[in-house]
Amino acid sequence: MKFDKAAGENTLFDNAEFVGRPTHRIDGPLKVTGTAPYAYERHDVVEGQLYGYPLGSAISHGLIVSMDAEAARNAPGVRAVVTTLEIDPLEKGMNNVARLFGGAEVQHYHQAIAVVVADSFEQARAAASLIEVEYEKGDPADYDLGAAFERLQGSGEMDTDTGDVEAAFSSAAALLDEMYHTPSQSHMAMEPHASIVDWSDGDQMTVWTSNQMINWNHGSLATTFGLDEDKIRVESPYIGGGFGGKLWLRADAVLAALGSRAAGAPVKLALPRPFIMNNTTHRSETVQRIRLAAGEDGKLTGIWHEAASHALPDGRGEDATAQTPFFYASDSIRAKHHIVTMSLPESADMRAPGEAAGLMALEVAMDEMAEKLGMDPVEFRKVNDTQVNPSNPEQEFSDRNFVECLDRGAEAFRWTDRNTAPGATRDGQWLVGHGVAGAYRGALVLPSGSRALLEGGKLVIETDMTDIGTGSYTILAQTAAETMGLTLDDVEMRMGNSAYPVSSGSGGQFGAASSSAGVYAACMALRERIAEQLGVEEAEFRDGRVIAGDTDRALSELEGQIDAVDSIEWGDFQSEYQMATFGAHFVEVGVHAGTGETRVRRMLAVCDSGRILNPITARSQVIGGMTMAVGAALSEDMALDSGRGMFANHDLAGYEVAVHADIPEQEVIFIDTLDPVASPLKAKGVGELGVCGVAAAVANAVYNATGVRVREYPVTLDKLIGGLPAIG
Repeated sequence: MKFDKAAGENTLFDNAEFVGRPTHRIDGPLKVTGTAPYAYERHDVVEGQLYGYPLGSAISHGLIVSMDAEAARNAPGVRAVVTTLEIDPLEKGMNNVARLFGGAEVQHYHQAIAVVVADSFEQARAAASLIEVEYEKGDPADYDLGAAFERLQGSGEMDTDTGDVEAAFSSAAALLDEMYHTPSQSHMAMEPHASIVDWSDGDQMTVWTSNQMINWNHGSLATTFGLDEDKIRVESPYIGGGFGGKLWLRADAVLAALGSRAAGAPVKLALPRPFIMNNTTHRSETVQRIRLAAGEDGKLTGIWHEAASHALPDGRGEDATAQTPFFYASDSIRAKHHIVTMSLPESADMRAPGEAAGLMALEVAMDEMAEKLGMDPVEFRKVNDTQVNPSNPEQEFSDRNFVECLDRGAEAFRWTDRNTAPGATRDGQWLVGHGVAGAYRGALVLPSGSRALLEGGKLVIETDMTDIGTGSYTILAQTAAETMGLTLDDVEMRMGNSAYPVSSGSGGQFGAASSSAGVYAACMALRERIAEQLGVEEAEFRDGRVIAGDTDRALSELEGQIDAVDSIEWGDFQSEYQMATFGAHFVEVGVHAGTGETRVRRMLAVCDSGRILNPITARSQVIGGMTMAVGAALSEDMALDSGRGMFANHDLAGYEVAVHADIPEQEVIFIDTLDPVASPLKAKGVGELGVCGVAAAVANAVYNATGVRVREYPVTLDKLIGGLPAIG
């Protein structure tokens, strides 16, 4: 199906029975009973599973001179040992910046350099500790991103450069020029990266893994190991969190495959928690300088945003300027992302890559400018709204309701009753503050397909789409049931298998809009097949029946199996528009007047993301993003040991994420607008919008409570306490 023009009226969804209705997750019972088969727990998929355990590099960069694995090979229960010096560097799969195994070069700490396979996990782990490695360390590395930014700012061709920024700053009524810093952050999904691989039968490889993108993973495995794709099958039906950390092929699958080939048996391997920080990917630290110019009327006349992040060679880092050319109106905008090469683990996609870190700074800067102008922070943002792309005024937004988000949020949050003077509101020993921030995240879509099979009135949908805890099983079943005029009980979802048609996969906030359109396309193709079989045109499908003129047949009465495969292809017309999602976040905090301890008291998100396919699963995504951002605001910081080039707090005890006790009250409001440019269902993603801007809203609330402005995250008590005594 080619989506080559904006969606018109569609009675299937505009008067829907399932799509858009609150529906509990159909995979929920499996999750809460512990019977959903996650990758490492799939004991029944293949017999004779052995255990793999990785060994990681103890240096951050340099060469491996020698490896002595003899003691490991002779250890009890060991079936095989594969070291990096025994094979040539493996080819890089899709978007793998670092080689995942092979050769003597070390690019980062905990780079995988060996895998041990044994009869038990404990035997494999014990044997791995017996491998002796001799290194030749590289020259001392520079990990000072701030110093690198000082050298780089103003250099190179700007990524965005519109209007006359210098003129805007020379004639402005109000100016802001501040530096902001966000630390490196880790995905820290509850389920570690894990795989079972059976490569014991010649050139046939079967991989049961935890991965968000089946097709990307499938192709990367073929590239890495030099196999034809039809020789590989990848399955990932349940994933215990990804947040972008499981988008690409990682070392768990590669090591399990190497171990399986060497041992001649299936191998299961999960990366230990320290490897999650230092072997897989993370969100890069950023250093950002934001300069704003505004007139007396509060309208921005100039925006200048430069940022730096770190990456391995050829890496993308964290583009904290990603939202700046598109979010707020200004006649002149200059933005530049500087990538600094560092010998650190790979920095790559983490929930809302770019915008999450960028809005942590930009939305604080917006509050600071509002204060300079003597304007309410909500009104200041409204004054600078736009319906066209600020960096390309010829391009309109497909649908933008940012002002409505601000207005609805201000009313629901009782913003007019807030504390207006920093430090002026107390609740016993707690200083109370309120903060707001805008949210922006692009609305990307990707091609996505599925197969729809009808037999005996039961509908089966097959697609390699994944569910990373987002509710994909449920919203796709809702889409299929709605399109075919069936109930949810009539639909069986089969997902996460490379044998099924290629979908968009889960990531980048594109999954829901893309994959639901792909299921819709396949179901519409199936409707055509059924109509052809019955010899009718323009049939109506409802209540389990096909109705067309004098024809009225139950789908359960149709003979045999009828199936159709189709995918959604996106037309060029979408490029005429800027497609994005928008939101407003409101936060109330309490800061202890004596200690500086910060507690979030209540939170509100108002989201503009097109049609909401399922308010229950969408709300779960938003409050999950809000919770994640509270951690980013108040506690998360990958502590860099610059002497060793490694992140030292590499477990869930030292890397502190927000938990239930940190989040007392959350509310989500969906504008539930319809974006006809976005998809046939007029839907856009929402899973990453929930994290965008929240940390800044927390920081702004802390300032409102205390009068202490913190521009370096996380906002910890040591950064507040010096300013508290006078207030306390």
